[in-house]
Amino acid sequence: ATLDKTFQLVLVGDRSRIEAELSRHTNFPRDRIEIVHAPERIEMGESPAQAIRRKQGSSIVVGLQLHKQGEVDAFISAGSTGAVMAGSLMILRPLPRVDRPAIGAVLPTRNGHVLLVDAGANVDTRPHHLVQFAHLGTIYAQDLMGLATPRVGLLNIGEEPEKGNEVAVETHRLLAAEEKINFVGNIEGRDIIAQECDVLVCDGFVGNVLLKFYESVAGFIVQMLRKEAEAASAKLDFTRIFQALDYTEYGGAPLLGVNGVTIICHGGSPPRAIRNAIRLAVQTVEREMVTHIQNRLAKLADVNQDS
Repeated sequence: ATLDKTFQLVLVGDRSRIEAELSRHTNFPRDRIEIVHAPERIEMGESPAQAIRRKQGSSIVVGLQLHKQGEVDAFISAGSTGAVMAGSLMILRPLPRVDRPAIGAVLPTRNGHVLLVDAGANVDTRPHHLVQFAHLGTIYAQDLMGLATPRVGLLNIGEEPEKGNEVAVETHRLLAAEEKINFVGNIEGRDIIAQECDVLVCDGFVGNVLLKFYESVAGFIVQMLRKEAEAASAKLDFTRIFQALDYTEYGGAPLLGVNGVTIICHGGSPPRAIRNAIRLAVQTVEREMVTHIQNRLAKLADVNQDS
């Protein structure tokens, strides 16, 4: 993919394989690309935490260490999601006052996008974790989606405050009491497409199921539309619809709440997705989202101490 900004790109991995791949291309600014050798590889079936400790020469560990040391401003990986999360927690560490970093994934809707938090980092959560996810998602929506007061919804099985399990009911109560969150109440699955909120909060178990189902349905719709477009002899233009439903448009999902910028990509991400993940990383750094999260949580801690 052509780099369209003035940033430097550091490629971390097996040097010989990276150089062999780069030699096949000419339409990129070679002087803006640096290679850092990382001979080891973390496989998908390995225990994430054990692999991070054992394989210090892996691209995930080396890349995250470069980020921690300030050699790079962000880290992007399409490797093992578990290893990227474990490495980010062990090397970058969570920000002060962050109990559980969460994955933020952008989903297409009828009128724009909704940010899903958590999309898979935490399968077991308590109400205060979900409230923190709402704060993390609010900062993301403000910095990267351009929303001054993003609407936050809680994914649930009904609209009423008393609906759902104990965690959902208590989370609803806590969110409704948060002055810094524009809470719009419970959001049912059928309301996501209608974009009844801008940030959708749930635990990582439900969030990951929702994300993968969303992606599979989007892929199915794209296939059906392509068939219709071919049958219509190109009389219909579905380009914008294809773009809205294509996950490569969003590139990757940030791990919110760690002391750095980690972007997690699909293992089978095509060049377009990686390019957009790079764009997301650059925007996240330029708009100082990590600093904004840290400042917000510090202010909340001060308020709680005074109350």
